[in-house]
Amino acid sequence: MITLILLLIQLFWLIAGFRWLEEYSEVYLAVMVSVSAALLIYIINKDEMPEFKLAWVIPICATPVFGALLYLFIVGDWTNLGMKKRLNKRRKETEEFLHTDERTRKRMEISSTHMANLSRYVEAEGGFPSYGGASVTYFPTGEEKFADLLKELKDAKEFIFLEYFIVERGRMWNCVLEILKEKVKEGVEVRFMYDGMCSLLLLPYSYPKQLEACGIKTKMFSPIIPLLSTAQNNRDHRKILVIDGKTAYTGGVNMADEYINEVVRFGHWKDAAIKVEGDAVKSFTLMFLQMWNISEAAEGDYSKYIRKSEKKAVRSSGFIIPYGDGPATPENVAETIYMDVVNQATNYVHIMTPYFIVDNAMLDVLQYAARRGVDVKLIVPHIPDKKAVFAISRTYYPDLLGAGVKVYEYEPGFIHAKVFVSDDEKAVVGTVNLDYRSLYHHFECGVYLYRNEAVADVEADFAKTLKSCIEINMAYYKKIPVLLRLTGRVLRLFGPLM
Repeated sequence: MITLILLLIQLFWLIAGFRWLEEYSEVYLAVMVSVSAALLIYIINKDEMPEFKLAWVIPICATPVFGALLYLFIVGDWTNLGMKKRLNKRRKETEEFLHTDERTRKRMEISSTHMANLSRYVEAEGGFPSYGGASVTYFPTGEEKFADLLKELKDAKEFIFLEYFIVERGRMWNCVLEILKEKVKEGVEVRFMYDGMCSLLLLPYSYPKQLEACGIKTKMFSPIIPLLSTAQNNRDHRKILVIDGKTAYTGGVNMADEYINEVVRFGHWKDAAIKVEGDAVKSFTLMFLQMWNISEAAEGDYSKYIRKSEKKAVRSSGFIIPYGDGPATPENVAETIYMDVVNQATNYVHIMTPYFIVDNAMLDVLQYAARRGVDVKLIVPHIPDKKAVFAISRTYYPDLLGAGVKVYEYEPGFIHAKVFVSDDEKAVVGTVNLDYRSLYHHFECGVYLYRNEAVADVEADFAKTLKSCIEINMAYYKKIPVLLRLTGRVLRLFGPLM
């Protein structure tokens, strides 16, 4: 509460100061109007989405001084330059470990030229290779992931890495924490990193020290401090858990009880997760270490955590690409992968997402897919966790329905799964939402599956979830109160900034 109050006080004095300058300093106002005009010309000619341009043109025109300075402050992102530079340095340190082996490359080229080209793109722009013969297990609920996770944690022998966006004390985290403490006593190295947003409402600011006292190496990513700074805009939204370099988990499930329906906040919580075993775990191991070492002075020792997996008698067909994305990467790899799935679809594309605030490019590919006869189905929540975001999401319904996209709301509660599945051939499971914050501002991760048996499990989960959904039509949309629809339309202007 103190942090929030101090941030609001700073924001108030900034706005008041700008207003005072506008009123009492004609020279200053003239300079800022000139700067605003120059910024408008720059923004209009910038190679950027129209939505981002519009979201800045409006405040700059409405309040030239405040709007211009806000743009320079946020888009300049001066306070984040050091962090991005350090992360790119860590990515270069791990390059030698992250290459698609030649045998896998040749198999992909024989299997699908497009898959081989996508693999080259993700490796070149995102820094992560492709793997053949990886074992994948899909979990259609947080409860199933949690049960499996506890068994795997108990078998850990060498190291455990955890990286989560939300951690809240309760049954889920307490069970995991007890195992981690026991593993530390057995000599297992445990590292735990969580996003600093947790310090606002969920965990005490001193929580890392409490865990360090138990032998668990702990870090907060970008701790929230009472200082206006763009460094606090980019959050670590990933959910990664790596065990001994042989097993890795990701997906939508955080370390809090609502994710396993131990507590009810927004009706039934529908989530999804995925477990990867085999050589592909190496990408998640290094993904974690890259982020961990951002705040380290010395170069990281990566080779000691790379494991050659033991071959298991488990499902291991097709190819997978574990990948990470974030504001330090010039290419929007996560969005490109989603769009590629839609563009390449011939029969169907089925999507589950908690939020739907997309740019025109994503909206266009979904509409075009439906118009060319692809069965495009989208499941979103019926009970939202963020009402403003939900209001914006619903503004897309007429556009989607008009193009033939079938939209559904999950009637029992809240959808938190981030899933794409298409043509019984490919699927994506990870942490990436269909909103600007996930696609452009947060650090995210996911797994792209191609002709892996787990794709069938993802589609089966979608079909089962669909049975609990309300199909949306224009009659349903028109019953939404006019004020809510209007609010969504207004807020949609600022969607890229939310």
